[in-house]
Amino acid sequence: MLSKIHVGEIYKVSFPFTDTSGCKGRPALVLSEPDIQGDVQVAFITTTKPTDGIRYIHLETSHFDGEALPFPSYLNFSHSIRVPSSVILKPLARLTKKTMAEIFRRSICEQIPAFYEFAHAPQPFRPGIDPVPHGGRVFDAEEIESLVEAALDFWLTTGQYAAQFEQDFAKFLGMRYALLCNSGSSANLLALSSLTSPKLKERQLRPGDEVITVAAGFPTTLNPILQNNLVPVLLDIELPTYNIDIQYLEEAIHPHTKAILLAHTLGNPFPIDAVIDVARRHNLWIIEDNCDALGSTYKGRLTGTFGDLATFSFYPAHHITMGEGGCVLTNAEVLRTLVASFRDWGRDCWCSPGHDNTCARRFEWKLGTLPQGYDHKYIFSHIGYNLKLTDMQAAIGVAQLRKLPEFIEARRRNWQHLFDGLHALEEFFVLPCPAPESQPSWFGFPLTVRTTAPFTRQRIIRFLEQQNISTRLLFGGNLLRHPAYQDIPHRIVGTLTNTDVIMNQTFWIGVYPGLTEVMLNYVIDNIRAFIKAL
Repeated sequence: MLSKIHVGEIYKVSFPFTDTSGCKGRPALVLSEPDIQGDVQVAFITTTKPTDGIRYIHLETSHFDGEALPFPSYLNFSHSIRVPSSVILKPLARLTKKTMAEIFRRSICEQIPAFYEFAHAPQPFRPGIDPVPHGGRVFDAEEIESLVEAALDFWLTTGQYAAQFEQDFAKFLGMRYALLCNSGSSANLLALSSLTSPKLKERQLRPGDEVITVAAGFPTTLNPILQNNLVPVLLDIELPTYNIDIQYLEEAIHPHTKAILLAHTLGNPFPIDAVIDVARRHNLWIIEDNCDALGSTYKGRLTGTFGDLATFSFYPAHHITMGEGGCVLTNAEVLRTLVASFRDWGRDCWCSPGHDNTCARRFEWKLGTLPQGYDHKYIFSHIGYNLKLTDMQAAIGVAQLRKLPEFIEARRRNWQHLFDGLHALEEFFVLPCPAPESQPSWFGFPLTVRTTAPFTRQRIIRFLEQQNISTRLLFGGNLLRHPAYQDIPHRIVGTLTNTDVIMNQTFWIGVYPGLTEVMLNYVIDNIRAFIKAL
């Protein structure tokens, strides 16, 4: 027996092929130090290529630290076992540290599919016992493996996976630039903040300028307007699309109105043509809050591609997830540069994290009243933030993006199933309606309890929650009625009648891809049962 056995070395190992009487020597790579019993983990090397579906590494000359094995060599991960040290006969070759790191990486990832099946694979739905969520993450072993790969790289800030996602995401949307950040809320903040840059000259948004939006929705569509010392101009929404009522849009414009910031509510596109027409005639910026609408189309074109800037969210309930995460899209190079600056501390430098001197003039700049040659990496042209995300989050997104088409289809299918099942209840509910010429990638299925219904919203959502069916209100309802917004500067054009309606009478249920037909039928049956029992 050898006195010392080294991890990373290939040895001739005596191993029984068919029975204990016929042992032969064959090469095997040592993967562990001897344990207390003297056993070591080895992976056997074959001279023939493993069959399809089996993970292996073809060992080539560059993989060896010194002389290579004199025959074709395939390391098969499925042939890894523990053997006693006594059967290890003699050293044959040694692999490089880089090769061993890759082997251990692949060995770790080899176990992930089995782990997923035991830890995370969906289980059969048990009506009345298991919850019916309004939304959630949908994933398999692919996302876990991508996350583990990024963790093993240990590049903790934005890196190669973020760059890959930005490239793939921009391509999916047909846009030039995608910039990742840490949330959809941050994406909204970055998009609007970029328009306050002095580099935009006469089109710069300045304190006191106005931005048209709605009072109904999620607060972080409204918040960036206030955070940049701008004034929101609030319009009502219409039912049953839950989007801006455009009849007052033209009237809303004043000399200080500079931008329009609107969300596609629950994935349903707002009246894009009408908004673009007004914006072009008055030279207004358009920001599409597309956080709830990834995959929605208007006249066959994806939402998030119409405005000057568009924002996306990758929170677990959204169309794809990174856990946390967001993105800003634009076709304008100047806006891409400004968004990146505000995201990255307000730097004038555009180098990616971990990279220097991309401009080849790092110590030649003269900006502000700084001395000539001040390090460009530490020149700040904006009062910015640090809103990047980690490469581990982006790695999940890369895997999720490959599933996006099927996720979109599942959301549409689930929405239609609910609509078909609840259509007969229009006496009690205002059912949702897709915007004209649109095909939404639905975020949820909104229901507005009619004023003539013999029950309240509170009563039905309490009933549904008791049946383990998750419900959500249409976010903030009328945001002006919340404590945080009591004293904000703002203008209201028209009334906010429908905004108050959704505050008092609207809720929504889930359509996300994790919901099965059995779950959806359970939801439909319970809503019908609630109505029947009245």
